[in-house]
Amino acid sequence: MIGLKKGVVFLAVLGTLMFLAAPAVADWDEGDGHKMHFPQLPDPYGWDVAWPESGLFGDDWQCSQTGPVSDIHLWVSFKKWNLPEVPDAMTGVPVFVQIWSNDPGGAGSPYPYSTPKDLLREWTFDPGDYTIRHYGTGDQGWYWPESGEIFEHDHTQYFQINIDKIMDPFIQEEGKIYWLTTQVNVPGNNPIGWKTTATQFMDDAVFYSGGEWQELRIGGELHDLAFVITPEPGTLVLLVT
Repeated sequence: MIGLKKGVVFLAVLGTLMFLAAPAVADWDEGDGHKMHFPQLPDPYGWDVAWPESGLFGDDWQCSQTGPVSDIHLWVSFKKWNLPEVPDAMTGVPVFVQIWSNDPGGAGSPYPYSTPKDLLREWTFDPGDYTIRHYGTGDQGWYWPESGEIFEHDHTQYFQINIDKIMDPFIQEEGKIYWLTTQVNVPGNNPIGWKTTATQFMDDAVFYSGGEWQELRIGGELHDLAFVITPEPGTLVLLVT
């Protein structure tokens, strides 16, 4: 009987430890693991770039560990939005994601800079397949890439989109460079934009408009975008003797 009671207590403790050790669902914070050259963190005083209405928007990364792309996180803001709550207009909006191979540009390429080359995988994540949370504040500008319009001091709040329910993950290879392209369109007076990062990797981000990939330049300056590719959640392993 004593042995049975000890077994029940052990199982209860084991369950509690596993619960406490489980990572927070979906969210990613600075210092968490990643599977890319380095996390491209959001610039609180940078820009948010509107998605082209009928095009894609993307940035490149270098794989640091062979395995599935199981989680994707990107930082966004909404034009003229200064509240920590997500705008109601975001409700019901799908997030479209693609992964491409890399064209390094130069000789033999139609572009002098690197761009997406071959489409490798694509998904559409409906509400419920991703989460979005408030992430930070800062004096941020807004940029319309197709028209070139710039609006300084446009908004103060930014958010994190977390995609962690990729049922058919893409398997990346260590050392290879890939492109993440996305499309998110929020209707109304507060459209969504992808945040820029203060760090630069390889060439700058690009957007697809007018039948070609164009560099992301704001006021003549090159920019990359804020995102991170992460590994699968860790699991707790307990050895019982």
